[in-house]
Amino acid sequence: MEILHVSAECFPMAKVGGLADVVGALPKYQNHLGAIAKVVVPAYRTKFFGENEWEVHGEGSTSLFTTEIRYKILKEKTNKLGFDLYAVDIWNMLDTPQPYGYPNDVDRFMAFQRAVLSWVRDWQHQPDVIHCHDHHTGLIPFMMYYTRDFERLKNIPTVFTIHNGMYQGWIGWDQKGLLPAYDINKQGLLEWGDTINSMASAVKCAWKFTTVSQSYLEEMFHSANGLEGLISSERQKAFGILNGIDNKVWDPEEDDYLDHRLKEHKVKKWKRKNKEDLCEEFNLDPEMPLFSFIGRLVPEKGGDLLAESFHQSLLRHQRGLNALILGSGTDEIEKKLSGLNGQWKGNYNAYIGYNEKLAHRIYAGSDFLLMPSRVEPCGLNQMYALRYGTIPIVRNVGGLRDTVTDIGDADGFGIRFDQPEVWDVCHSIDRAVNLFEDKDRFNDLRKHVMTFDHSWDSSAQRYLDLYQSLR
Repeated sequence: MEILHVSAECFPMAKVGGLADVVGALPKYQNHLGAIAKVVVPAYRTKFFGENEWEVHGEGSTSLFTTEIRYKILKEKTNKLGFDLYAVDIWNMLDTPQPYGYPNDVDRFMAFQRAVLSWVRDWQHQPDVIHCHDHHTGLIPFMMYYTRDFERLKNIPTVFTIHNGMYQGWIGWDQKGLLPAYDINKQGLLEWGDTINSMASAVKCAWKFTTVSQSYLEEMFHSANGLEGLISSERQKAFGILNGIDNKVWDPEEDDYLDHRLKEHKVKKWKRKNKEDLCEEFNLDPEMPLFSFIGRLVPEKGGDLLAESFHQSLLRHQRGLNALILGSGTDEIEKKLSGLNGQWKGNYNAYIGYNEKLAHRIYAGSDFLLMPSRVEPCGLNQMYALRYGTIPIVRNVGGLRDTVTDIGDADGFGIRFDQPEVWDVCHSIDRAVNLFEDKDRFNDLRKHVMTFDHSWDSSAQRYLDLYQSLR
């Protein structure tokens, strides 16, 4: 079976969030199971792009309105990711240093989708499934099935995965000319809420659609940023498949980002050495419990709760804990978090930005990872934390509910809370401090969670089974 994954992100080619980690791992695990999985992304000018060799695999043209767009399909030469990686190169559109945030993003991703379909249309054979990821690729099913330009592809099954339903790819009707000519009677398949909605179109047109956890699918029936009715009406073709993590990338015994690897020490000593290095670098006390946050500093992730939660917790515990932030987001949240650096010097620090090596070091050196998300379709950070012996503190939502059991429950190993409020976050931190002080229980729990298997093996097979059902 041959699967073509189409995505705006793929780690390590380009990463903004969890979408990249999924697309960078799932195809590799599918190939291990005997499939032929490939990935195509835009040819951003990232560090990975510049450090690797590419060969021209194809070229052609498409159009936006009346403008001809020339594209090249580049292929990474060495198969270093464990699957064939292709990149769509369009001069002055996709050759950007970052995936998003440009005034012409609508044009950029429409050109990307049309170039991908033009390329696939000209293959000597056809893939068995085209798997589209998030709204940046959401118009592909419609174009395959309802436009003359791509009618050769109309018999290929499509699967669409919703990684985050908050962002849906809205496009005004004044820009409908970006699409190839289509039957006006099919226009309703593009529309939701009086606009072209890329995600809604994919839900309508794809043969099946998935979410990245079962709990997130159930939540979307009631809360999906306006798509609740559509998700409910299409529930017969919906599946919740939990994301996994790449155990080769996230391996405490072999992680090249770490100065101290687990294979060189027992768990307790290994955690201690990584924690000491972090604390020395960020002026923290290694004797105190270290709470960390890694991610986007936006309200969706609970970033607006962090400053006040840590401020109140440090007051309540009389500086008896440490907090470390890694992330970037809105100016207001960044400013508040940076402002605590001076006030709580010696107990708190914030690194505004993103650093992949530092992220790995924080997972290895922290005692607790805080995830106060308002929305969390799956969440990967809690799985990374468990893999590195760091106890997750999570809000009881989406994939966090599916992957973390509270220590108050049978076989519990994490801390869960219900309300995205400062008081509930602080209460959870209190519980974590109490757990930390129970040294034997805490150390046993760290060893225990590191035995969990959150790899892609079972979920990759579930996707293959879903593809098979479409043939």
